[in-house]
Amino acid sequence: MRPGEERPLEGGACSGVSQLELLKLRAAERIDEAAERLGALSRAIWSEPELAYEEHRAHGVLTRFFEREPPAASWAVQPHYQLATAFRAEWEPLGVRAARRPLQLGFLCEYDALPGIGHACGHNLIAEVGAAAALGVKGALEGLPGPPPPVKVVVLGTPAEEDGGGKIDLIEAGAFKNLDVVFMAHPSQENAAYLPDVAEHDVIVKYYGKASHAAAYPWEGVNALDAAVLAYNNLSVLRQQMKPTWRVHGIIKSGGVKPNIIPSYSELIYYFRAPSMKELPVLTKKAEDCFRAAALATGCTVEIKGGAHDYYNVLPNKSLWKAYIENGKKLGIEFISEDAKLNGPSGSTDFGNVTFVVPGIHPYFYIGSNALNHTEQYTEAAGSQEAQFYTLRTAKALAMTALDVIFKPELLEKIKEDFKLQLQEEEFLNTVE
Repeated sequence: MRPGEERPLEGGACSGVSQLELLKLRAAERIDEAAERLGALSRAIWSEPELAYEEHRAHGVLTRFFEREPPAASWAVQPHYQLATAFRAEWEPLGVRAARRPLQLGFLCEYDALPGIGHACGHNLIAEVGAAAALGVKGALEGLPGPPPPVKVVVLGTPAEEDGGGKIDLIEAGAFKNLDVVFMAHPSQENAAYLPDVAEHDVIVKYYGKASHAAAYPWEGVNALDAAVLAYNNLSVLRQQMKPTWRVHGIIKSGGVKPNIIPSYSELIYYFRAPSMKELPVLTKKAEDCFRAAALATGCTVEIKGGAHDYYNVLPNKSLWKAYIENGKKLGIEFISEDAKLNGPSGSTDFGNVTFVVPGIHPYFYIGSNALNHTEQYTEAAGSQEAQFYTLRTAKALAMTALDVIFKPELLEKIKEDFKLQLQEEEFLNTVE
């Protein structure tokens, strides 16, 4: 096969770009046909927000969606897959030749909410995008005459992105084994094929002192609140020597019970962020020195406990970006500039860990509002009817990109090569078994 040439479409029809474009149109039409059901799916998740690892209603809504998707029993659905609120749904075209391993494409759904403000990060729309894109690919492949290509479409329901890292649990359980490329998209204020989501480590810091009467004999006490305040100030001073790309933010969760009692216990929660997993341990060590210094100064003992999972930075895959941008532009998506993409604000996501074990894309998409994520205004926007147009347009772009991966072998090879180069640059080895 010559460089740049697409895999011939099965069935003897005229192959090439025009035929592939017809398949992409079919995928988009399939998504439009399912728009009402997809919107209802999103609204059901949005209207009853659930926190990390507690997304039981959302899990039920999503698994029933695939179980009932026509034709009956076309999706093999595994509820409670590895985690109580995770699921897996698989579809393969009928008549696939079993001679070789099928290409496995993963579409990820998130559906946990934030405490107090619900779906202020739009995870109901992430679930909808993942489901819609998978339906689009399935719809395109179902109509192929003759033997279909060896492909498996896998939808993974991945809980607990906001707290805990459900995707990391699923990685450790082997859920991403044999997946070749993964797709998802995240609501934002702009359209970007990639934003540099950074590595993150969180800690809980506990200081133990000694209670005493704060007026009668304060000298008998050891003030754990003082240790917490010193630690907070130590980190504020550290900021002058921090790299501009580092972030440290935290709260004092507990600082005593009554003003006339020397606090015997205090607790802080901190997040540390750096552009890569190579830099994150450097920042973490500096911060932990600040915590220990506060304990030494006040005479307290300190306990520093890291979170169960670090969130890795999202590895870019430029070949996937380019294909997604090409398809997005055909649908009228206007993307931010390269400079804005690389220098704009970003957060952290457990999808970063996924990109260290399988090539993937995590674009951001505008939903018709300039409200900022993690605000009450964004919660309202994520549940609006206006968001539906932008959400389904993004799903179409993902489905079209997945079809490029299926029918352009050279693109798949470039995606795999980009993945290997990024791992080498990060000095990580792909250890997925």
